[in-house]
Amino acid sequence: MDKLPATVVAAIDQAHARQEDPLALFIYDLDALQRHVTQVMAALPEGVELYYAIKANSEPQILATLAPLVHGFEISSGGEIDRLQACPTRKPFIFSGPGKLDSDLRAALQHQVEAIHIESLNEIVRLQRLALEAGRVQDVLLRINPELPSPLSSKLAMAGTATPFGIDESELARAVSGVDNASHLRLKGFHVHAMSHQLQVERHEQLLDLFLQRWPQWKALSADPAAITHLNVGGGLGVNYLGPQQFDWQRLCAHLGRSLAACADAPVVRFEPGRFISAFCGYYAIEVLDSKTSHGKHFLVCRGGTHQFRLPVAQGHDHPVIHLPRHRLTPAATRQDWTVVGQLCTPKDVLSRDCPLTGVEIGDMLVLPLAGAYGYNISHADFLCHPRPPQVFVQEAGVASWG
Repeated sequence: MDKLPATVVAAIDQAHARQEDPLALFIYDLDALQRHVTQVMAALPEGVELYYAIKANSEPQILATLAPLVHGFEISSGGEIDRLQACPTRKPFIFSGPGKLDSDLRAALQHQVEAIHIESLNEIVRLQRLALEAGRVQDVLLRINPELPSPLSSKLAMAGTATPFGIDESELARAVSGVDNASHLRLKGFHVHAMSHQLQVERHEQLLDLFLQRWPQWKALSADPAAITHLNVGGGLGVNYLGPQQFDWQRLCAHLGRSLAACADAPVVRFEPGRFISAFCGYYAIEVLDSKTSHGKHFLVCRGGTHQFRLPVAQGHDHPVIHLPRHRLTPAATRQDWTVVGQLCTPKDVLSRDCPLTGVEIGDMLVLPLAGAYGYNISHADFLCHPRPPQVFVQEAGVASWG
């Protein structure tokens, strides 16, 4: 219980008072989000920007908290553009991702998108046509799928191998020429998002250094290299769901600052993290419905499940669990390993296996932290037609909003 912020515990108590059924809900600590992002932004070296990738969590309260702090937002669909238009603080946005619809691109042009990241040679032709129709000269970045040494890969490789993302480095000269010759496109820089879930800061340092080494070569492909100013290095900063040691952002920023200072023609570097920004502020709270033993394994059946919080099965890990008992634990309470599951009619509905817990009873709450990114928003919430969980946004001042 002492591991949970008081505002999170209070939100669970309020939820109990609001409904009779056992609970499953998400709680987001907006003060914790603000503190974390303030520290992240303070570490940035001069000439480095940070745009939040809203695909990680695009809830309005999250965006409203982040907008005054970050340099801008990264979006990947027309629907995400709509989310930004509802945000009370307007910030620049960039448009990335494969498979953009013409309607998405028209919306981006209409709303004065700062830059569009081009994913293919075909997209150059389409965007030129749409920008011409809109009467707008549009800044673009070419997304590169570069050749990378194998040690710089990660759990989820986005580049350096066969992927649907970006333009192979071998075709980059052709892509640069295509933009140079387009009357309504202006090449502003390059985008390389090479990895996701990266926890080893050393690899990320090596990756950024590699990009900076290639930066002059990439610029030199253009007929007007002086106009190319920005290098978007993506996100990919991992969150450690299984231990206390998190990605060393301070070290990465210090290293990048030194590397940029050594560059004769340093670009404006832009990060676009999502998970590393919002993961830490979220909690998924579920009530224990039943306990049972099957073939020697102990199970806690809880309200909710992977249809609401798909992250553990998507990541392939056993999520950490904090036990919030209804009653004070007695000295006689036993500790044993429990597998925490949800309500779904599938053996894949597992949130955590062999989790050591003490004195768990039916009616107790289990709280899964690090649930603020790629949790509810990637889940199949309508499976079995269970009701969608409340989403609660709390602050230390006592302000809470329910969604």
